Amino acid sequence: MRLAVIPARGGSKRIPRKNIRAFAGRPMIGYAIGAARETGVFDRIVVSTDDAEIAAIAREQGAEVPFMRPPELSNDTAGTMPVIQHAIDALAADGWPASQVCCIYPAVPLLQAQALRDALALLEEGGCDYVFPVLEFPSAVQRALVRDAAGATRAMYPEYADVRSQDLTPAYHDAGQFYWGRTDAWRAGTSPHLGAKTIVLPHWAAVDIDTPDDWARAEALFEALGKR
Repeated sequence: MRLAVIPARGGSKRIPRKNIRAFAGRPMIGYAIGAARETGVFDRIVVSTDDAEIAAIAREQGAEVPFMRPPELSNDTAGTMPVIQHAIDALAADGWPASQVCCIYPAVPLLQAQALRDALALLEEGGCDYVFPVLEFPSAVQRALVRDAAGATRAMYPEYADVRSQDLTPAYHDAGQFYWGRTDAWRAGTSPHLGAKTIVLPHWAAVDIDTPDDWARAEALFEALGKR
């Protein structure tokens, strides 16, 4: 079975109720659910939450909420790994063992179904435990600057000061959208950043929404892309 798990607790601090706040007229979590449904590859799409309102909205958007997340996995310090492990074990105990599991974060309005399909295809090629999307840093990380409280600025890596930009190795960062993984890797607690392959997204395809500024940028991109 291929399983999608969307972890969506109710206690978002920086953007209150972020996971169900309206984004372009739709509850935020609806975009993650919609992209998962559009792929056509999942046997079950499950939301793991501790919040009754999130559970109700998730069901309205087309996901299942077959259990409520326990309190010990719903606090500010609970990580993604134990939440996914709990979902895997809860469904297996109910007669639904998964072979491949995709953790999809709930605040991903720019997520494309094709990215989920492409990552699954790479996972099925073998040679890795996980596949997740990355973005290339827009500027060379070797040219990073360090700035102190007084505004004085210096090169973080002065050894690269005279190297041409085109000769520097490109660097990437986690897009923060999803992780496809093999169930045994999730159960073992292996980090998704270890033994992984990645797909590269275009810069317009992901915004990590943690602050009001991030939210505004995501809305601007969403509208510019005509996703309404």
